[in-house]
Amino acid sequence: MNPINLQHAFSQIHDHWRPRIAGTLNDYVIKLVKFQGEFVWHKHDGTDEMFLVHKGEMIIRFRDRDVPLRAGEMAIVPRGVEHITIAHEECEALLIEPAGTRNTGDVVDPAKTALSEPSI
Repeated sequence: MNPINLQHAFSQIHDHWRPRIAGTLNDYVIKLVKFQGEFVWHKHDGTDEMFLVHKGEMIIRFRDRDVPLRAGEMAIVPRGVEHITIAHEECEALLIEPAGTRNTGDVVDPAKTALSEPSI
């Protein structure tokens, strides 16, 4: 068991929308991701999804409202709820979700779908 320095771990990520696994917790993975721009509209029918902003700002857009998040803030997207993530400037975030969860949920987008997530 070694500590994970988030600043160092994020410095190892050089591409957007490609999550890296920082660790596992029972049947869940803790993913680190950098992103900028808009993702794709999607949903996860079988699981909730948690976002914790480490650096920067992001918006989780739902069909009926926007939820802005800043560094140190988190939000949980309930299972089955369609959403899109947006960051006008680069954002660093932690995601916690069951192992094997595809980042684009029910949508396959070759430019953004992570087929496998390497570890940090």
